[in-house]
Amino acid sequence: MQRRGMVVLNSQGRTASLQKEVMQAHAVVLLGAEHFEVPPTWLKSGAVVIHCGPALTTGGNGNEVSLWSGFADLIAALRMQNVVRSSSCWLQRQQYKAWCLRSLKLQPLSPVPSDIEISRAQAPKPVEQLAQEIGLLPEELETYGHSKAKVRLSMLERLSKQPDGKYVLVAGITPTPLGEGKSTVTIGLVQALSAHLKLNSFACLRQPSQGPTFGVKGGAAGGGYAQVIPMEEFNLHLTGDIHAITAANNLVAAAVDARILHEATQSDKALYSRLVPLVNGVRRFSPIQIARLKRLGITKSDPSSLTPQEVTSFVRLDLDPSKVTWQRVVDTNDRFLRKVTVGQASTEKGHTRETQFDIAVASEIMAILALADGLADMRARLGHMVVGSSRSGSPVTTEDLGVSGALAVLMKDAIKPTLMQTLEGTPVFVHAGPFANIAHGNSSVLADKLALKLVGEKGYVVTEAGFGADIGMEKFFNIKCRSSGLRPNAVVLVATVRALKMHGGGPNVSAGAPLPREYIDENLALVAEGCCNLKKQIQIAHLFGLPVVVAVNVFKTDTQAEIELVCRIAKESGAFDAVPCDHWARGGRGSVELARAVEKAASAPSNFHFLYSLETPIVDKIRTIAQKVYGADDIELSPEAQAKIQFYYEQGFGSLPICMAKTHLSLSHMPDKKGVPTGFTLPIRDVRASIGAGFIFPLVGTMSTMPGLPTRPCFYDIDLDPVTEEITGLF
Repeated sequence: MQRRGMVVLNSQGRTASLQKEVMQAHAVVLLGAEHFEVPPTWLKSGAVVIHCGPALTTGGNGNEVSLWSGFADLIAALRMQNVVRSSSCWLQRQQYKAWCLRSLKLQPLSPVPSDIEISRAQAPKPVEQLAQEIGLLPEELETYGHSKAKVRLSMLERLSKQPDGKYVLVAGITPTPLGEGKSTVTIGLVQALSAHLKLNSFACLRQPSQGPTFGVKGGAAGGGYAQVIPMEEFNLHLTGDIHAITAANNLVAAAVDARILHEATQSDKALYSRLVPLVNGVRRFSPIQIARLKRLGITKSDPSSLTPQEVTSFVRLDLDPSKVTWQRVVDTNDRFLRKVTVGQASTEKGHTRETQFDIAVASEIMAILALADGLADMRARLGHMVVGSSRSGSPVTTEDLGVSGALAVLMKDAIKPTLMQTLEGTPVFVHAGPFANIAHGNSSVLADKLALKLVGEKGYVVTEAGFGADIGMEKFFNIKCRSSGLRPNAVVLVATVRALKMHGGGPNVSAGAPLPREYIDENLALVAEGCCNLKKQIQIAHLFGLPVVVAVNVFKTDTQAEIELVCRIAKESGAFDAVPCDHWARGGRGSVELARAVEKAASAPSNFHFLYSLETPIVDKIRTIAQKVYGADDIELSPEAQAKIQFYYEQGFGSLPICMAKTHLSLSHMPDKKGVPTGFTLPIRDVRASIGAGFIFPLVGTMSTMPGLPTRPCFYDIDLDPVTEEITGLF
């Protein structure tokens, strides 16, 4: 050992200096027949103890015989060698591994079949194989069937010293109600990067809500030959995260109304005896109750020692029913739940109140899932959620209700991103799914962080922001990047000839209705006029100091002249590059030029910065977004909004970022105003706070947090073959 360069201290038995010598050692080897255990307090952090005592075997007469004699040094040496070798193997397994990705071959057909037919025609790799190809360890995987798996967060610690890859955001121009294909572009781009340019890349996508899937928009797995597969599993339930969010959210709602009822119908003594019940003749506070006592300034831990005044403070949250801000949620577009009355049964003793349902992905718990950076952070955020105010005006949190620990239990598996794959076998993380018009509209921080480590320093993580750049991208930068500490390298801005024609004055389009002739025939004048919206969205990205690559998502009705016109105007408007993409018809091969442009843009100099300081007053932060991003002349606050802002200042929430709840169909608050509206004042109807998620969200105009079903929802086309169990009608 000394010849190998180690410092070796040899101590015989219990010498006076033994403890001091042991405390200096990285490895302690115990020799000899005498049984001796090293006290844990003697060992420095990370030290290894190797026991080399005698091995015992049974002799012919039944007595135990020591095999130590004559072999002590050899046994010690072999055991130490074994420890070193096994430790070396373990350390080697923990290191970053180069990818050995086996892409899946595509054979695109013309005409392009339906999305579900394309998805079924491609057999995905077993998810264990995909995980091995991208350097995940078997113990970091929790499989859910053949083609999807949760990835444990321990991977972040294992690769903590691994440099991050390039970080690319996909945003879009103001869309039509049909959507312009950001998810499809995202998937086509990573297929091009990994399957064709042989560069490590990861797509990070949001989990789709059941509301749009069965409502008007359909699924969100991409489309054509740029999809996540299996698309049925992607669009339906996945690994149950949204169900976990719904359960957790509604547990809070139930706790709120139950607490109001019990406080209204019981004395302090009765409440106390039920909140701190006798168990085997003894009353004990639970840990969450002890934490509440500390917040009240009560340091006692014996339930019998509280004074009557302390008992009253402990048992009375005194929630004002008219100031409860927490809503129930359901993951279905149900317009008749926008206003409901609860507590009408006789058992609730007349304690009714008006409330509402939101769609599940609008829950603050969904926003927390998307912004948390680990279990501890998620647990803390869940406890900080404000459910309403007391009659004295103090905020009441889930921690005060005593429910935050249970919420963490319900969400413990949902916090792990789900691993899936594209049609060409490249990896995808699917995690979280907040809407961009009524929430911050981005996939999770954790999915991005895991992916950035896995792709390696020369790889690419491509993530998508919901709706137009004015909504999803702005929130990605000002909310998500502040929370995560991550800094993006480039923006891909998705545009379509169809949407640009709409912004140029084309007629309205709606899902399920035939496209008007203006969108089918070549019309360069409409395209040129509508490029004002594209130019504005490029300018918005430049506000944050990043290079922009415009991806023209090609439709079969587009002409070459229209595509070339869009690319030329985009470059003249300051885009780093502008390229047409044909991934829908050709897969990753149709986005190779986009991938090359992104590779160059992500390596170009950039100067990323936020749009506003967190210390800027709330009103000025709202005004900055309205004027610089939306193009408004000013904002107009309702009396209710003004009162809420003042209340949030008094509660110490003034330094939170802003998450605007606004229509996605226009840069303004008016959905029918296309192009680049000017001369308008942005009305702020109400201002709410998601304290656990960490943002203030103003409600612009008549924005609703519960979508409704159209006259002909998508569910008319969805069915199941009872023999094959195949799903039909998803798109």
